[in-house]
Amino acid sequence: MPAPSAPKGAPVSPDPPRYPRELERDVAGEGLRYHVRPIRPDDGPRLVELHGRLSRRSVYLRFFGPHPTLSDAEVKRFTEVDYEGRLALVATIGDDLIAVVRYDRTPGTSEAEVAFVVDDKYQHHGLGSGLLDELADAALARGVTTFTAETLAENRTMLDVFHHAGFPVQSGIEYGTVTLRFPIASTATSIAARAARRQRTGAAE
Repeated sequence: MPAPSAPKGAPVSPDPPRYPRELERDVAGEGLRYHVRPIRPDDGPRLVELHGRLSRRSVYLRFFGPHPTLSDAEVKRFTEVDYEGRLALVATIGDDLIAVVRYDRTPGTSEAEVAFVVDDKYQHHGLGSGLLDELADAALARGVTTFTAETLAENRTMLDVFHHAGFPVQSGIEYGTVTLRFPIASTATSIAARAARRQRTGAAE
């Protein structure tokens, strides 16, 4: 049975160039119903609102220090992507943006750095893991084969998302910052891990 659609605000502007509408889907599970789609330039105000709702600790863990507001340049960079070398997926409920996961490909390579943030209110509902699954699929289709990430050693939630994804993660730590690197091609372990997650959170086809 298809997952019920979450209400979502319809964009008033036309799709940006190369906007991958095939990446849109509705998700229901773990007490949440939300919509996943690629980020759009007109998401700027929603992204600013999300940042404003984050706790100081969530901001600190995402930006490695205090970062009370997003600059206009940051909003532009985060929302204006080419959907190939740079891609971001957002989760929305109604017109509220509640999570973002993104990758930035290192030019001339098949590697990309990944990062994500989840609204405090919606943490511990599987959003980070689910969005990482979606992003890995999209990245593979665009020629990215390896994700890298940097996070603070105290950010156990983010580290758990990466280590529980089922990919063979290599990691190192220096001065309290953990560097991770992992191939994102499907393996028996990653398929089993995703299947277990989808028993809790299912995406509508």
